[in-house]
Amino acid sequence: MHDPWAALRHRDYRRFLTTHFATTLGVQIQDVIVAWQMYLDTHDPLSLGLVGLAEALPNILTSLLGGHVADRMDRRKLALIATWVLLGCALVLAVLAGFHGQASHWRVVGVYGVVAVSGVARAFLQPARTALAASMVPRAMQPNAITWRSTTWQLGAVIGPALGGLLNAAVGFRGSYLADAALIVVALFALAAIEYRGAPVAPGPSEPILRSLTTGIRYLRGQQVLLGAMTLDLFSVLFGGAVALLPIFVADILHTGVWGLGLLRAAPAAGALAMSVYLAWRPPMQHAGRSLLIAVAAFGAFTIGFGLARTVWLSFACLAVSGAADMVSVVVRSTLMQLLVPNHLMGRVASVNSIFIGSSNEIGSFESGLTARLLGAVPAVLLGGGLTLAVVGGTAIWAPKLGRVRRLDEVR
Repeated sequence: MHDPWAALRHRDYRRFLTTHFATTLGVQIQDVIVAWQMYLDTHDPLSLGLVGLAEALPNILTSLLGGHVADRMDRRKLALIATWVLLGCALVLAVLAGFHGQASHWRVVGVYGVVAVSGVARAFLQPARTALAASMVPRAMQPNAITWRSTTWQLGAVIGPALGGLLNAAVGFRGSYLADAALIVVALFALAAIEYRGAPVAPGPSEPILRSLTTGIRYLRGQQVLLGAMTLDLFSVLFGGAVALLPIFVADILHTGVWGLGLLRAAPAAGALAMSVYLAWRPPMQHAGRSLLIAVAAFGAFTIGFGLARTVWLSFACLAVSGAADMVSVVVRSTLMQLLVPNHLMGRVASVNSIFIGSSNEIGSFESGLTARLLGAVPAVLLGGGLTLAVVGGTAIWAPKLGRVRRLDEVR
């Protein structure tokens, strides 16, 4: 019988989910506050895109190194170091929030710098955390574990933006960043309590570092199913970055305050959370590949719907459905990676995945900000949704094996 609680019966996995949730909550609060603060400081759509670019470029440049290190040292220790850096970033943002008047220029520059350092920290945290979690539960429980991990992330992504908006209204920018720091401290305690250290790195002759850095890329070249799923997610997130433009929609189109920004930032995660709970309780998908293609197509269609909406609640509904569709993509792609990638390669493949998926969010934010600067916010969102639909058709033709994937727990 299907046990929806299977992965949660492992104590260390529960601790892992605690640190995952606390970090996600803190990062989401930070992201919404940084976006609102930068737009109020500059009133320039491009500044929102530059925030994403400031995080994405350092992340891309260091992700392969992060994967290499994650496959060479204690993954828990590496995750702890990266989380300490995130704590420092939150505290520096709290200091910068106090800059006013002529010092406001340095606040803007400082925020870009802190976001860049945060991008490097995440480049090391993501592969270390992914590799650590991959071997915590048995193979048969991996789809269930991925679903709960995604549920935890989405719960943080639902609460975080809304909480960020409320904190900003109640205690201002500095207080919001200090709340972010407090959550990172909780994440550090939970991570330090994990007893599992992960399987040892596979023995073998030492490998030149340059060759090791590209091992994940070479591995993926021979995996049409996994590479197809990652490519599909990469371009859909790259072109469908409507969330990056929410401060513009909130201030200039929907005419609400920061509460509206928090509400709409939480909408995709609310839909994803509902979908993740459904996926946890239902038996495994019978046609996972086909479901993935349909879900990404729905993501593009409802992104277009958001661009055409002119009320807060219709906008919320479109973003929530797009988030539910994206959740299907996350579960399928993440489960394929956990089941197909050997443990001794997990850090390096996860780092490539971070470039594909994690950085595409930030680069997508830059693309959306630049397009909005040139065409306007609404045309930018409509164009992004249309390009996402085109990517689905292209991927179905380029990677036909992906569409033929059936049950995830039977994939080899």
